[in-house]
Parts: sequence; C-alpha cells; structure tokens
Amino acid sequence: MNPIDSLFQRLRAAKRAAFMPFVTAGDPDLAFTRELLPAVAGAGADLFEIGVPFSDPIADGPVIQASYTRALEKHLKLADVFAALRDVSTRPGWHTPVVTMASYSLMYRKGPAAFIDAAKAAGVSGAVVPDMPVEEAEELSKLAADHDFKLILLVTPTTSPQRAEKVVKACGGFVYVVSVVGITGAREALPAALREQISRLRTMTDLPLCVGFGVSKPEQVRDLKDIADGVIVGSAVVKKLEAAATDRAKALADVTQLVKELRAALG
Repeated sequence: MNPIDSLFQRLRAAKRAAFMPFVTAGDPDLAFTRELLPAVAGAGADLFEIGVPFSDPIADGPVIQASYTRALEKHLKLADVFAALRDVSTRPGWHTPVVTMASYSLMYRKGPAAFIDAAKAAGVSGAVVPDMPVEEAEELSKLAADHDFKLILLVTPTTSPQRAEKVVKACGGFVYVVSVVGITGAREALPAALREQISRLRTMTDLPLCVGFGVSKPEQVRDLKDIADGVIVGSAVVKKLEAAATDRAKALADVTQLVKELRAALG
C-alpha cells in the first residue's frame, strides 16, 4: 500500500487529521534540508510537502517565492533534491511520507515516467502539481496510478462543481483544498465558506481532503481539525526557516517549536 494511503487509513481510525508542513528543498542548502526533515518529523509532522524550487511559481506568495530564489541561487537541480530525499528516506526508522510540490514543466522536462521513477527511488510517494490543467491530467493520472504514485491536484474556492468533480477523479492520495482565493501566505482568518466547500467535495470523493493556503496559527488548525483530513502549513514554516542562512540552530529550534504547537492543535 502506498504510504499516503496507509497514513490516512491509520489517522481516520484514530479520528485525527494529518499535520502536513511544507518545506522548500535546498533553502538555504540541501545539507540543512537533510537535517531539518528528521527534526520536524520528530516534532509531529505526519507528511511532508517538499517544494521543488522553480523560477516562475504561479501559486506561491512572497515568502515561498523568496525561499525558492535562495535555493536556486545555489544552482539547485531536481536530481540534487531527489538525492537528498533519498538520503533521508533510507535512514533507519524513517516512516514519514513525502510528496513533492513541483511545476508540471519540471515533470514534463524530465518526462513524467522518468520523474515518477526517480521520485519513487528517492522515497517520494506522490506529487502535488499546482499548475496541471485537469483537462490534461488523464494520462498523467493513469501513469501515476499504474506506478502506485499519487497525483495530487488543487481545488480552489472558485473551482466550479463540474470542474471539481474532474479534479477529484484525477487525484490520488488526497485532494489539495485551497482555502482562499489567491497565492500562498498567512491569513488572519480562514473564509467562512470553507466548511461548505469541504462538504460539497465530500459528496464527490472518498479521498482525504487536506486544506492549505492561509493556514498559519494553532487556532486556525483547531478550526479545521474536525472538518478536514489534513492541514497543510507552508508560509509560516518557511518564514521561520529564513534565519537558517545565518543561524541554523535558531531556525531549527524555532521551526520545531512552531510545528509542535500546530500539531498539538489537532489533539
């Protein structure tokens, strides 16, 4: 069974949502990423979303864009990211599923089949593809399913019900539910319509529904724990890691403390 399926099967039995931090690979370098992931897993991460830096991200706000820029300044390559993830995933006692967030252009450049093979060899269980048009997803969805690799697409507040049905049909592992209109980044409050959005999606799929974009505080996580199957926190985590360029120990301590607080909000 794919590790993502195993995770959500276990958490559903425990009646708990997954905590899913986003981390940019290679910010400030891959040596730090190798150190960071086990520490954050120990602080309570259930699944990692690993951002593969891209020069023209379409959905990321200024905090994550800046982290991509820092990583790309080191001439980071996709093969380097996979090598670092393989180093982590093959360590004794490592059990935390990993998905990448990667532009479809990166997958296309490598070749979807080759990307999936390389990702699986690195211990990656799936990929969030934020810029994948659902109209073009059928072939990739089938390829991923044939390789027991999860293709994860996004549903936004402005996605029509007809289009949302196509998106969830193409997804595997979980559905990425975007809570707000716009780019990633911390928000003061989550939209009132989010509960209705999730309820509507529940009528379309049995896949876990994981909410991201705008989630940054323990109180927001608490608001989501009874309506979502997973909570994704990106910009708030990446913001804490900005200090790693000059003080790695402080960045590591700050982010693990944040993760502990956010994870505790899930109960």
